[in-house]
Amino acid sequence: MFGYACNETEELMPAPIHYSHKILRLMADDRKSGKLKNIEPDSKSQVTIEYVEGKPAKVKSVVISSQHSADINQAQVRDLLRPYLLKSIPENFLKEFNEDELYVNPTGNFVIGGPDGDCGLTGRKIIVDTYGGAAPHGGGAFSGKDPTKVDRSAAYAARYIAKNIVGSKIAEKCLIQLAYAIGVSKPLSIYVNLFDNDLDKNKFVVKKIEENFDLSPRGIREMLHLNKPIYEKTSAYGHFGRMPETNGSFSWEKTDKTSIFS
Repeated sequence: MFGYACNETEELMPAPIHYSHKILRLMADDRKSGKLKNIEPDSKSQVTIEYVEGKPAKVKSVVISSQHSADINQAQVRDLLRPYLLKSIPENFLKEFNEDELYVNPTGNFVIGGPDGDCGLTGRKIIVDTYGGAAPHGGGAFSGKDPTKVDRSAAYAARYIAKNIVGSKIAEKCLIQLAYAIGVSKPLSIYVNLFDNDLDKNKFVVKKIEENFDLSPRGIREMLHLNKPIYEKTSAYGHFGRMPETNGSFSWEKTDKTSIFS
């Protein structure tokens, strides 16, 4: 189970995934309100960003694929969806953007979508869909598991800890890995990478995690209040990088434990 955080955006989330999710959220809002017509629900996006010295510098390419009605052609689909790229990505990242690198429905017409076009259980590519290539990829699933399973709850806990480490300003970015065995409540190992080659700081962070966070399945559920009915919104637009809500959803996005690492 992995958790990753960095200080590239206000949500402490890697920029490419943040922007691709934002494109889809804005499209969905306008589609549901009726403002965006002839665009159907089955949509996906990918934003590729060039990094310089570990910081996002410019957008290299953008893919937006969306199901659409049979009443419009590919040029019209492009015209409808291009504005969502401009609304979602800051201008400074688009100054050198080549329009030829905007790929809208690159495989052609996309009229049949959703379960009519593809079938199968979702929820497998949990790490790559959340962090892109910024964090190692793990197996398991989120939406197909209840919070008693560490495939889900420990990934939330790792994210929570990583966000608070970065929020404390002790590190620019952080990767947390938790390893479990069936029948053993405590994690077998806690791996922390602060990406700064400071072994003493790394040991300090691991010690603080061990002293302040109960990472057993029950401890995680109680810490993040995961037994509440808070999961409906996680079924679309990502599990991470979203604001905690008053009903307790996205509790793992809080940065209320930063003082532990200061």
